[in-house]
Amino acid sequence: MTLAIGDKAPDFKLPADGGGTLSLKDLRGRKVVLYFYPKDDTPGCTTEAQGFRDAIEAFEKEGAVIVGASKDSVARHDRFKAKYGLPFHLVSDEDGSLCESYGVWVEKRLYGRTYMGIQRATFLIDGAGVIRGIWPKVKVKEHAAEVLAAVKAL
Repeated sequence: MTLAIGDKAPDFKLPADGGGTLSLKDLRGRKVVLYFYPKDDTPGCTTEAQGFRDAIEAFEKEGAVIVGASKDSVARHDRFKAKYGLPFHLVSDEDGSLCESYGVWVEKRLYGRTYMGIQRATFLIDGAGVIRGIWPKVKVKEHAAEVLAAVKAL
């Protein structure tokens, strides 16, 4: 991971669920939880998304918005959101530019096979666009609660 706490968060403008686009610039003035995950509707990714979904009111109370990012298409994001009632944006990084700029497109190994993929990671960005928290290699079970605690402290 090449970014560090205190760095300016790389801006983006990407297709989002439901049509249209979403950019970090659009969210200026608000705390942003930008989380990267490998694939819609897989066990770990679903558990992580449900954790953020279940805590959405607490995040909103703290003035934070949640944005999920993967290389899945907008259509796939729309199905994922509908299936699990996800009340936050999912952006489609099909070309991988966002993953590259945040340093989460990495070499992975599984069962002796090496391949490139998204490292599950979360970034907390303040209203001025500065990174205030980074969670690399996320463990999904208690992740939303950990991030919420950091949002409250910001």
